[in-house]
Formats: sequence, structure tokens, C-alpha cells
Amino acid sequence: MFAWLDRFRPLGVLVARVVLGVIMLVHGWHKIFPHGSLYNFAQTVAHLGMPYWLGYVAAFTEFFGGALLVIGLLVPVAALGVAIDMAVAIIAVHLRHGLTGPQGFEFPLSLFALALLILFSGSGHLAVDSRLGRR
Repeated sequence: MFAWLDRFRPLGVLVARVVLGVIMLVHGWHKIFPHGSLYNFAQTVAHLGMPYWLGYVAAFTEFFGGALLVIGLLVPVAALGVAIDMAVAIIAVHLRHGLTGPQGFEFPLSLFALALLILFSGSGHLAVDSRLGRR
């Protein structure tokens, strides 16, 4: 009945990948580039009871993972990294605040689900990965 929608599947994957990538890129940017932000974020992570270096891992995963998703390069690796990053954020920070509200976990949960969708769907035909795989 809706078989005609199959023609638009690559466009849907592209939109999902680019939207998640831009969101993660911006979140990572704010943790890395204003002077002192990366150190402060790592200290915040340490105050949550995790090793401080995981703050660096999270920030770089968000920034570089987002960039990779936008261009469609190493998409499975980037999507898995983002999914893990969001799962940790949900469990360590947002879960205690409930589903909704400014600190709730509905937004990170949405990003987690989107990352899993991309991970299981693949990068799509409109990605650098698909062009490299054809050679």
C-alpha cells in the first residue's frame, strides 16, 4: 500500500543522520571550544562520580561523532558512540529528574533512539560511506 514511500527512504535516513549530527556537533562544540569549557565539563563529570577523562571522551564523541554523522563517514562508529554517550547521560544525569522538564530525559532518550535507528539502518545512499564502499 505504501510501497511508493520506499523511494524516499534514503532521504529519510539522510535527514535523521544530519539532524542528529548537527545536534551532537553543537553540543560538543559548547563543551570544547569556549576557553576552559572542556576542563569544566570534565570536572562536572568527575563530580558525578565518574573518571574526569570520560568528560573529554564525551565531549569529543559529541563533537566529532556529530561531524562524522553530518558528512556520512564512519556512520556506524559515530552512531554507536552517540548512543553510548546518550545512555550514560540518561543514567548518570537525567533519569533522576523524570521524563519531562528542563533536566528530564526525554530529549537525550530521543537522541539515543535516533542514534540506534541510524546504527541499525546504516548510513544510507546519500553518505560518504556508501561512496567509499562502492570502490
